[in-house]
Amino acid sequence: MIKFIILAAFIYCMNTFPQDSNADALKKADIEFSNLSRDSGVKDAFIAYTAENGVLLRPYMMPIVGFDAVKKFMEEGDSNFQLTWEPLYADVCLSGEMGYTYGIYTLVFKDGNGIEKSSRGTYVSIWKKDKNGNWKFVLDTGNPGLEPKK
Repeated sequence: MIKFIILAAFIYCMNTFPQDSNADALKKADIEFSNLSRDSGVKDAFIAYTAENGVLLRPYMMPIVGFDAVKKFMEEGDSNFQLTWEPLYADVCLSGEMGYTYGIYTLVFKDGNGIEKSSRGTYVSIWKKDKNGNWKFVLDTGNPGLEPKK
């Protein structure tokens, strides 16, 4: 079902004419989201940018559905890491109310011996404007594995 929703969002956006200024504004919102994660922590950032019906897709877990569930997940989760990302692309539907971004994320953490390590991966977020015109994500997911194979 989630794959169908992602596909439908992409098809809808691809069948409209992109509006560069809207795409730039969405990309800027994604950058601000990452900056908040860097400066205030992952929990605060995700709580600030999750839509009321927002969904997180994480490995080995059922989808985390709705703002309250995302907030609870963030509050109960491990926050001993830093997560930042850089959007490589953004597109917004002609209506200007829905769009998506994708890019590269970096996760920095300390291993069991206290040694700082990092990993990189890719992500995609689907965004929708809330009733106040602010961009909030309705779906966020990522894939680990940009490190070279050993």
